[in-house]
Formats: sequence, structure tokens, C-alpha cells
Amino acid sequence: MLHTALNLSKHSGLMSQVVTRFAPSPTGYLHIGGARTALFSWAFAKNQGGKMLLRIEDTDRERSTDAAVVALIDGLKWLGLDWEGDPISQFARADRHAEVARQLVELGHAYYCYCSSAELDQMREEARAAGKPPRYNGYWRDRDQSEAPEGVAPVIRIKAPLSGDIAVNDHVQGQVVFKAENLDDFIIMRSDGTPTYMHAVVVDDHDMGVTHIIRGDDHLTNAARQIIIYNAMGWPVPEMAHIPLIHGPDGAKLSKRHGALGVEAYRQMGYLPEALRNYLARLGWSHGDDEFFSTDQMVEWFALDGLNKGAARFDFVKLENINGHYIREATPEYLYDVMLATAREVGRTADAEGLSANRDTALSALPELQPRAKTVLELIDLAQFIYASRPLAIDEKASALLTPESRIVLGDMAEMLHGLNEWSVPAIDAAMRTLAEAKGLKLGKLAQPLRAALTGRTVSPGIFEVMVLIGRDEAMARLQDQISAV
Repeated sequence: MLHTALNLSKHSGLMSQVVTRFAPSPTGYLHIGGARTALFSWAFAKNQGGKMLLRIEDTDRERSTDAAVVALIDGLKWLGLDWEGDPISQFARADRHAEVARQLVELGHAYYCYCSSAELDQMREEARAAGKPPRYNGYWRDRDQSEAPEGVAPVIRIKAPLSGDIAVNDHVQGQVVFKAENLDDFIIMRSDGTPTYMHAVVVDDHDMGVTHIIRGDDHLTNAARQIIIYNAMGWPVPEMAHIPLIHGPDGAKLSKRHGALGVEAYRQMGYLPEALRNYLARLGWSHGDDEFFSTDQMVEWFALDGLNKGAARFDFVKLENINGHYIREATPEYLYDVMLATAREVGRTADAEGLSANRDTALSALPELQPRAKTVLELIDLAQFIYASRPLAIDEKASALLTPESRIVLGDMAEMLHGLNEWSVPAIDAAMRTLAEAKGLKLGKLAQPLRAALTGRTVSPGIFEVMVLIGRDEAMARLQDQISAV
């Protein structure tokens, strides 16, 4: 649920406590770039003993949806990021934005503009003809309101400085200077009474007591315009850190083919939230050469001066390696729950049912499976041998091992295994070694077709462990299926 009320006595721009914010637009899911911005804002606030606030910038009513708000919040929660208080709806604060806009007019720092679309088009054409940037020429800046045409709803424009510099002192970009003459009197309130993004952001950040703004460097020019509003209201300007956008491995702007997907897509692809946090933290911030670190360590080490000025490149290989590390480090109980939830979310009903019905076996197998997987989906694939229905589906690589000659050897194995008094890894191992020696083969030559027959794959936990996990009856039945296959 989104809220609008802000206790201004508690949320003062003069507070010493660090306050950051994450302010996404609810027009889609929490994409990977937004997730990184949220992570940095969260980590810095935690490091400083402060808090992060969540503001939903839902002023674009045509594109904003309740489903997107739910997806954004769900994505943040899955990533393990929390915020102080309830999410704030920017749209619901329109009255406050209008109040400040009118106040700026009363202070003489903004004015009503009655230009028509045709007049604005003419201004742009005249500017182009004169070799100047196509922008508003300040026609109503100093005109008397008595000259206003009847029946025309005006916009409100800020009075931008006519000369001098506007400096953005940035923790990442350094001091970036904009010439005031290149900034026109931009609109802060539309003719229908709704605020522009530029204005609403400033009012909200001030009212929320935001002390530090961390966002993409595509907002750097916006920062210069927003400083004009801060100065006009006499409000303190928050400290800023404009981080470079994420690029693909080829250096181009991140697209869906590179990995510009919603956070939920990474969950469905089998990535763990702790792995994604670790990877995103390293994607534009660094702490020496540390590649793997816990979330607590990230919070302890995080500092704005560690943010990189150069664009980070998204690399699925590195993400998979980090995810593999966290899979190896996780407890079987945790991974089992993630596997079950993932199977259900991606519609792998048979896997979900198989895992659910064979929980104890899956838990026993996971220590053997974990070193072999880089994603949760791979773990699920590797665990399928536990609950696979007979006759097994044999993949292409495994099928190549099940030659007529190997099926004869499988028959010899079945005969020897049938006579075992004890069904244990040591007993099976001893029997297979005896058979291998009798046939003049290395143990691996027996294990390979045996694995193919019992799992349908060429990769699995130790095959003798597999046989114990699935039990004597199931193992012998699967073996006989392949011996009898034509």
C-alpha cells in the first residue's frame, strides 16, 4: 500500500542522519540497473547508520500500474533490500507539488506562461534559424499578468539564472559545471495542474529529508535543473552520486540480449539473491580485489568514493561463477526450499512434485550436486534422477555410451549386484572393482554406462551414491530397462 503523509518535523533537510531513497517508476518490473541503484542506496544508508526510503514515482498515469508496483516491491524484497516506513506515492502528493510551485511564483522565482503550442513551435524554429538550441525564449518571464489571454490555462515555469554557472558537486563525477545560459525556464507545473518530474522530485526529496541521492548518470543534467529549484526555495541541496549506467559485454548500452531483465527473471533463471547482491555490488563499486563478500561485509565496506566513474559491463559468465560459489556454500535445506519454489514458479510441475515427494533423498543428494551446478535450474536438472519415471529419458550424450557392447557389460553388473547382501556404497564399489578387474577394464569404463543407465545423463553425483539414494529396487529396475532396450 502506498502512502503520502510525511511528518516534516521528523523528515527535515537539516537532519544529520543519512537518508537515501530509491525512486522507481512503476511502468515495469525492477530491472537490473534499478536493482543496482537500490542496492547502492541501501548499502550506503546502512553503512552510515541511516535509512533508505522508497518512493514510487507514479505520475505517469497511463504507464503506471498496480501490478508493476507489486512487482517492484516483490523484487526488492527478494533481493533482500528493506526500507524505512511505507512506500510513498508521488502522484498522491500532487497538491503539495502545486503548493510549492505557487510559492515559487509568489517569491518571484517562477511565473505563469500562456504560450500556445504554435507559439512555442515558432520559437524553436526561430532559434534553429539563428543557430541556437531550440528552446523557450522567456517571453512571459517578465510580462505583466494583465496581458494574459482569456481562457488559456497557463503552465508555471521556473526562472533559471540568466548567467553564471551551476555546479553539481558529485561524489562520482567530481564537480560538473553547467552554463546557466544553456538552461531555459523549464516547466515545473503543467497547464492541467500536474507537476513535471523535475519539480516533483525536488519537493519529494526535500520533504522526505533525503540527504544523499544515488542514481544513474543520465540524471546529471537533471541535477543542474533541480539545483535551480532547491536554490529558489532556499532548501539545502542533497549530496549526489551519479553512477555510470551498466553496459553490455560489447560496451553498448545494456539491452535485453545483454541481461537488461527484471529481477524476477534472474530468480526464474536460478540465481540466488545473495549472489545477485554480490555481483551487482561489484558492478560499479569495488573494495580492493575482493570478489566474494557477504552482505554484512559489503555494508561495512561500502563508501561513495569506491564507486567507479567508468561504465560497468554486465557479464553473465561472472554472474554464473559467483552464483556457483553461493550454491556451493549454501546449506542443503536452504537450497531445497529454493529449488522447490523455483520449480513451481517456472511451471516445472513434475520437478516440484518429485522434489516434494522425495525431500529427504534430495537433501541427502544435494552435497554431491552443489559442486556441479552454477544455477538452481541446473541443480533441479541434476536432481531429476531421484524421482525420474521409468523408463528414463536418456539424453544424447548418455545415449552414446549405451552401445550394444556396454549393454552386455551392464548385464554382467546386474548379475553381480543382484547377489550383494548389503546395498551400500562400499559394497557396490567393491563389487564393481572386482568386475572391472575380471574384465581388464578401468573402473571408469564401468561407471560411465552405469551412470547413463541409472540417471539418463553423463553428469551426476558419484554413481554408487546415486544407487544407494534411489534404492536397490529402483536401481536394478532402471538397469534392467537399459539391458533390455533394443
